[in-house]
Amino acid sequence: MSLLDFARGPALQVALAVFVGGVAWRLLSLLLLPWARDRSVARPGAPSALMGAVHGFVRHLWPPKPAPGNAVFVTLNSYVFHFGLAVIVLGLAQHILFLRGLFGVQWANLPSGLVSAVSVVTLAALVVALAHRLVDPVVRLISTLNDYFSWFVTVVPVASGLLAVSHLGARYETLLAIHILSVALLLIWFPFGKLMHAFLVFLTRSETGILYSRRGGGI
Repeated sequence: MSLLDFARGPALQVALAVFVGGVAWRLLSLLLLPWARDRSVARPGAPSALMGAVHGFVRHLWPPKPAPGNAVFVTLNSYVFHFGLAVIVLGLAQHILFLRGLFGVQWANLPSGLVSAVSVVTLAALVVALAHRLVDPVVRLISTLNDYFSWFVTVVPVASGLLAVSHLGARYETLLAIHILSVALLLIWFPFGKLMHAFLVFLTRSETGILYSRRGGGI
């Protein structure tokens, strides 16, 4: 079995199984926890739980005022690489074919040159995010191995994908195998590291919105 066969076959299959099982386990372990009943009296005019959840989520999409300039910059940079990752995953023809094999649906792809340009911008934004983590004394203090490894497993698929598309550094088959293996590593790590925030953010921000809208907080 070649490296590419291993990456496309057993490695990716195991990674997908760990990803699905891990995400399901994390979500169920959280949702099935005993929920303490809020016995406080709702403030007059308090919105419904649904509206409070939506408001709490939307409110945290941008730093509150007044906010230091670096908070705005960090937020913008975060949107750049999150949007870029979505374009890469959902816009490249090869990725769409892979997703069609999993889910049986497909859509029109973006030009490969455009996706490559977005990948370069995304990679640059991720490097900027790491630089901010290393330079800012407060962020550096609270950063852990989880943060750095989550960054690493996010960057490697983008970088290896660019190299594979550009045919730079090695034979295409080798570059493609490395790219697929890096994606497998990301999928395996995803449920157990900081990347899980992609799912948990909807629960945590909604719960906070419900709590503070009921009690009249401004968060």
